Amino acid sequence: MTIPSLRVIFAGTPAFAAVALQALIRSSHQIVAVYTQPDRPAGRGLKLTPSPVKELAMEHHLPVYQPDSLKNEIEQKKLADLNADVMIVAAYGLLLPRAVLRAPRLGCINIHPSLLPRWRGAAPIQRTIHAGDSRTGVTIMQMDEGLDTGPMLLKREYMLQEEETSQTLHDQLAQMGADALIEVLKLLRQGNVQSEPQDDHLATYAQKIRKEEALIDWAQSAIELEHKIRAFNPWPVAYTTWQGKNLRIWMAKALQEMHHIPPCTIIRASCEGIDVMTGKGVLRLLHVQLPGGKAMPAADFYNAHHDKLILGQCLT
Repeated sequence: MTIPSLRVIFAGTPAFAAVALQALIRSSHQIVAVYTQPDRPAGRGLKLTPSPVKELAMEHHLPVYQPDSLKNEIEQKKLADLNADVMIVAAYGLLLPRAVLRAPRLGCINIHPSLLPRWRGAAPIQRTIHAGDSRTGVTIMQMDEGLDTGPMLLKREYMLQEEETSQTLHDQLAQMGADALIEVLKLLRQGNVQSEPQDDHLATYAQKIRKEEALIDWAQSAIELEHKIRAFNPWPVAYTTWQGKNLRIWMAKALQEMHHIPPCTIIRASCEGIDVMTGKGVLRLLHVQLPGGKAMPAADFYNAHHDKLILGQCLT
């Protein structure tokens, strides 16, 4: 007997969520509504701009809802009246009250880009790289009223690549999460989904990234700074100062060598990179950007500024 498709509400906002919505559109499930955050000002003209999820939903003529909050009873009734089997949440950005969590017949499930209970919270992708983790993945979770605390329905593991940035990891986990979502929906249709409670003792929290964190502290080790630079690519982008200007560092590599030289000191400069002493080891700057200019490889930066790259100069 053919198992009927599910009536689905999708809630998400950024590009990460749009990948999952695209997979859902290609599936046999019926999308009865797409929830996304209200349009926000963006660009130099601060023009109201729809989210990636809204753009995709409009392209496929799906009904779009953009409430400022789901805490009021009117919005909760609208959602309940959709008579959905399940609500899928991926980086939506709004709190789901108990009434919303309980409205769909099968509740709400979330696509979370980490191996829960590690890195619950707002910025799991960046914190994974910042911490130097070698493995991560995605977790499909049954939502409850806690912060990413609900039972886990499916986990898929991913091993980080040597030069992984938050952008490349985002792209990998977005597709992995979309694939895992479709697998879980199949299990839900069949009534075969198995849940596993999280061990709260193993939980870590991925706090929201603050712009102030992007400033390089050269007293840290080279490997810590490499992790930070890759974690903050493409936002907010790690930076230091050089010649009185902010120098953004898009990519760098820790070198296994030691010198008895104060941290922040330039010890070498060539087309291979700008080598700077840290609290432990040397950091080679590979891709940098000055204000008003484009990001460029170290070779181009060296050729343009080699006369100003003074050995012994301190980057602060």
